[in-house]
Amino acid sequence: MAKEFAAKFRIEPGKKAHLNRRDPAGMTAFPDRAAAEAQSGKDAAAIDELQDRLFAEGKRALLVVLQGIDTAGKDGTIRHVFKETSPLGVVVTPFRRPSEEELAHDFLWRAHIACPRRGFIGIFNRSHYEDVLVGRVRKLAPSDEIEARYEQINAFEKILARNGTKILKFMLHISKKEQRERLQDRLDERKSQWKFNPSDLDDRKLWDKFQAAYELMLDKCSTAWAPWHVIPADRKWARNAAVAAIVRETLDGMNPQYPKPPWDPKKFKIV
Repeated sequence: MAKEFAAKFRIEPGKKAHLNRRDPAGMTAFPDRAAAEAQSGKDAAAIDELQDRLFAEGKRALLVVLQGIDTAGKDGTIRHVFKETSPLGVVVTPFRRPSEEELAHDFLWRAHIACPRRGFIGIFNRSHYEDVLVGRVRKLAPSDEIEARYEQINAFEKILARNGTKILKFMLHISKKEQRERLQDRLDERKSQWKFNPSDLDDRKLWDKFQAAYELMLDKCSTAWAPWHVIPADRKWARNAAVAAIVRETLDGMNPQYPKPPWDPKKFKIV
């Protein structure tokens, strides 16, 4: 079931992403808002139960990677999809500009130390992919070094997958028009002004270059062990419903189990 639903959004390994053919306001998966919100609520509750089983089992982990241009809704997706999930077994890591210490290591170092331990769901708000997105567009490293990173990322994710970490990667795909409206909302709403960063406007001027960098990332780094999913994100409720459904069905497919105790509970009596 998870594979069947996720296939609506997955970039199949070896296939081209063709972002310009993907509608950021797509309604195919969820044509009805009320039904989508009701389903995402059920999925959020199921994710909580499955996460509890994953934590108790303690043998595997789930890594959820969220990428998207400014205002795509990474924070909102985390808040809605995991709103029912106990914080006991979930760790969210926001990837900001690298620190001096992080820059002193290889570019994957900070991602590796943030990966979830067994039993946990780890969520990357942005990720190691910043190094082939911002890095490419802003020319933060030589072009041959940027080019080599795609293969290194694939190898890194393969190591994680072979050692018990299931990887889900979501690119939140919004239109330039929708981004303009969301940036304007941040300026207009007093409680949201703290989210606005003037540098977002600099990135907006580079919209086409960022879209090209995202497409290259999707083409090169959607693999059998860590495929990318492009989620239409112009409608927040549809975005949340799609991600919640894929996360739930992936955990269903993992089918974590509560461990059996090495003793017979019937032999004990609490007095």
